[in-house]
Amino acid sequence: MRYLIVMLLAVCMMGRAQDSLPFEAEVAEIQKKYDTLWDASKETIVFTGSSSVRLWKDLATIFPEQQIVNSGFGGSQASDLLIHSEKLILRFNPKKVFIYEGDNDISSKKKPKRIIADIQQIIALVKEHNKATQIVLLSAKPSIARWHLRRKYRRLNRRIREICERDTNLAFANVWDIMLNGRKLRTDLFIADGLHMNAKGYALWQEVITKYIK
Repeated sequence: MRYLIVMLLAVCMMGRAQDSLPFEAEVAEIQKKYDTLWDASKETIVFTGSSSVRLWKDLATIFPEQQIVNSGFGGSQASDLLIHSEKLILRFNPKKVFIYEGDNDISSKKKPKRIIADIQQIIALVKEHNKATQIVLLSAKPSIARWHLRRKYRRLNRRIREICERDTNLAFANVWDIMLNGRKLRTDLFIADGLHMNAKGYALWQEVITKYIK
């Protein structure tokens, strides 16, 4: 399976030979950063996905007993993470990986079925690399800027939860509900752009994530 997926990715990359891959420069910077910071002899937990992960700057401070790699790259979609999964996930041989994708996918008018297909290919690659790796899929979060798409986000989150329920090596981290007050969005959790979170928002994510770390 991994061979087939890698071959398909290679074909896609060959088709883009004249152009650079999406996020290529950002991925290269992440690699350069962890060439010096990452200790291959220690167990590693990888957090990856779009800007909500990339901007979580204090992950290593929050979980000081763990070796944390934050390979989030802003603006990414699940298809982008699939392309760069070798460099952003597999090279670190993580004991656990947290994945946040789907937020930008829905905003880009992708259907849940396509998003789930990309996520499942990422899961397949991780499993082929190391069957013992635990995979935690974060739900898409609500936000002020994209609140009008909430029904589509809820539909995607249901699909993510379903694939996690069918596989004992997958877990679903629900960060959607904790960011609501009843049915209303908590607007105090965001910076000025209405999309990215402030310290209060990340504190709520920490509440959800901690149990999966332990």
